[in-house]
Amino acid sequence: MITREEVDAIIFGALAALNEERVPKDQIDVSTSTPLFGVDAAIDSLGFVSVISDVELALNIDYGLDISLADDRALSRAQSPYATAETLRNYILELIADQ
Repeated sequence: MITREEVDAIIFGALAALNEERVPKDQIDVSTSTPLFGVDAAIDSLGFVSVISDVELALNIDYGLDISLADDRALSRAQSPYATAETLRNYILELIADQ
């Protein structure tokens, strides 16, 4: 089973890839508290889609997990699973546990 640290590494890798496309002054902090979506988001909507896609792809290729992170279950929650890297990680672990 995939660990919490491995999921963090996948998310951080997707954020690092996004940073590679940015100029130095526009780099985002890569940590569990990095805002991903909402008013305080460190990334725009295109960057958000890129991060989600990269995370889904890594989960599939590296761990054989077929998980969709953008579904009705995620969107219907009172607290968004996309708020920060930590909430995304927790959501991913929840989805894996439910499989």
